[in-house]
Amino acid sequence: MREMSANNAVQGGQQQQPQKHYGITSSISLAFPRELDHIYTHKLTEAMKPFGVFEDEEELNHRLVVLGKLNDLVKEWIAEISETKNLPLSAIANVGGKIFTFGSYRLGVHTKGADIDALCVAPRHVERPDFFQSFFEKLKLHEGIKDLRAVEDAFVPVIKFKFDSIEIDLLFARLALPAIPDNLDLRGDSHLRNLDIRCIRSLNGCRVTDEILHLVPNKENFRLTLRAIKLWAKRRGIYSNMLGFLGGVSWAMLVARTCQLYPNAVAATLVHKFFLVFSKWEWPNPVLLKQPEESNLNLPVWDPRVNPLDRYHLMPIITPAYPQQNSTYNVSTSTRTIMTEEFKHGLAVTDEILLGKVEWSKLFEPPNLFQKYKHYIVLTASASTEENHLEWIGLVESKIRVLVGNLERNEYITLAHVNPQSFPGSKEHCNENDFVSMWFIGISFKKVENAESVNIDLTYDIQAFTDTVYRQANNISMLKDGMKIEATHVKKRQLHQYLPPDVLQKKKKSIAEINRNSNGGGSKRCSLDGNPLDSSRDTDSGTPFSSPVPASKPSKPNTDAEDSQNITPSKIPAMCVDGSPPIDTSGKAELGMSIPVIGSKPVADPVVKSAQPPAGSTIPTVVGLNVIPRLTLPTNSQTAQMLLNGVTSANCTTPKRPHSPSMEESPKRLKDTEKLTVSDDSTFKEPYPPDNGGQEQDPGQVLESLGGTKPMPIPTIDTSRSQRLPSKELPDASSPLPTSNLRVIKNSIRLTLNR
Repeated sequence: MREMSANNAVQGGQQQQPQKHYGITSSISLAFPRELDHIYTHKLTEAMKPFGVFEDEEELNHRLVVLGKLNDLVKEWIAEISETKNLPLSAIANVGGKIFTFGSYRLGVHTKGADIDALCVAPRHVERPDFFQSFFEKLKLHEGIKDLRAVEDAFVPVIKFKFDSIEIDLLFARLALPAIPDNLDLRGDSHLRNLDIRCIRSLNGCRVTDEILHLVPNKENFRLTLRAIKLWAKRRGIYSNMLGFLGGVSWAMLVARTCQLYPNAVAATLVHKFFLVFSKWEWPNPVLLKQPEESNLNLPVWDPRVNPLDRYHLMPIITPAYPQQNSTYNVSTSTRTIMTEEFKHGLAVTDEILLGKVEWSKLFEPPNLFQKYKHYIVLTASASTEENHLEWIGLVESKIRVLVGNLERNEYITLAHVNPQSFPGSKEHCNENDFVSMWFIGISFKKVENAESVNIDLTYDIQAFTDTVYRQANNISMLKDGMKIEATHVKKRQLHQYLPPDVLQKKKKSIAEINRNSNGGGSKRCSLDGNPLDSSRDTDSGTPFSSPVPASKPSKPNTDAEDSQNITPSKIPAMCVDGSPPIDTSGKAELGMSIPVIGSKPVADPVVKSAQPPAGSTIPTVVGLNVIPRLTLPTNSQTAQMLLNGVTSANCTTPKRPHSPSMEESPKRLKDTEKLTVSDDSTFKEPYPPDNGGQEQDPGQVLESLGGTKPMPIPTIDTSRSQRLPSKELPDASSPLPTSNLRVIKNSIRLTLNR
């Protein structure tokens, strides 16, 4: 306390002022940094430089020049449109128009070669078709613009292009204003009035980014910490909103919350505290940067007390701008488990760093997924032309989390770990003319007791995934001849058939080699699944993904079962969906028929999953409040929530597996649930201790439950694997499978687990 008071008194010789309160709880510590903390922060900065996370002045200035030219183009175009719509000359002169940035560039944490996420804001008389027609044509005529393409039917419609070698993703929103002034601030909720849902989604990126910057105590400390955490997440293979990990805006909000809890700390301390806080966070307690505010605009917001769909979210991180949304709805049981392990690993490493035992470079050492598991699913997507391949793998990658969800619902699978990095196909497994990408999913199997052997059938899990991709491709008229998906089970010792030795060997690459590999051949592709909350890219093209080469012994998952078992696969042909001419498929399962998931020997005593909710699957609230969300049927407002999230079908429940617990099995619990009352604000409170007057508390006491005493859980619908709802990007379950001459081959993938 004396040290803190002395530091306060020294600050500029000014009279001590009360510290501004940030966040929805008091800070954990107001301690000011020591000289040693500044030294560690300098070392952290130096450790990040070889990874290309900082741009030089020349590159920064080039971006500013490009954005200035784009802003002038927008104003010029809006004036031209205004003239064609017979506005008076006096109005045309002041009609305005403006480019706003958001995502990593707006936050100030973009890397070398990263794209810019931007928003074109126009007045009310300029409509969306004008943007995708006349403005698109104007861009096409500009000599500095290359690789121009429009994605008008995306969840968040966008025009993508390169402007003087800078990649730009440009969204559009029209406001209910006659003119757009240069000093327009988008943070006001009134700008959302009378807008269509696409404009609200487009505006959300800017509004969330600006609100995050407004809610952190020190922007420079926040930016340096976020750069470090984003680099760490990419290197550790957990940076991908699309695949069920976290995207850029989610990582930014976690770092911002850490800054609120330690408002005076510098980056080195904040990185350590980040791991301390979130390795002990009691999910699904939501992470909130501010108390959600009421608004009379009647837009759907994240609220598990009202919206049943929100109760299935496993790792909610809530955006601070209205309408508040969960930016992590893609997180699954497996990805949450993997990220929690990584938080704990990061805490252990930063503990050693701050004790002077190791350097910061150890934090950025990548794991080796190919040494971590004994069994893998190899997912292969191929097409006959490069253009078709880029389009096809964009769709397949956006649906991989569906496959992960299917696998983790299998009662004998405890974890499905997808490596976000894709690899080119090997010549042995594809035709020379094909363009092929492969993804690898590590599988951990459950220990089998009281049975000599148990047969596991993965056919249903994988076929449901291929059906989903096939249906989606058909619905958007993407499916073309030569587009195929194949899924194959392989053991670790067989990976050399798919990957080169340098990927599988446990040797450390030089940083220069890692950067060279990460920047080569990385042509961008457009995802069909837009995200209104995280419109920035899942990966900055200039920052290396986790190379699949370990620098230290990776943390091993719980594979005791596998150590005591021998898993013998039966004949395992690949499952594929392709665009080849129809062939005789007699004797194979008919399209759409369900294939049994588990096939066990009669003598085996299969393990049955408990219907009890898993630990951490409920929503804890403030201590002492007996609170529960209302279990209500979907209402119009909930339908609107689905619309905002991109769900177009009201039938959003996942088909239950034979071994899955169902709501019908526990009517008594639901009946008892209805008797309890609801608190209006308990769900949005973090149970932190009261202000400590500036003294840092014992982290073990403060963070044991992130609330002093144990919070009481709200009984909710079981959010275990059996109850995961489909995400917004799944096609309508009622969509028919295509009846064209494109064939579906259904082969079996079956394993036998021996004791």
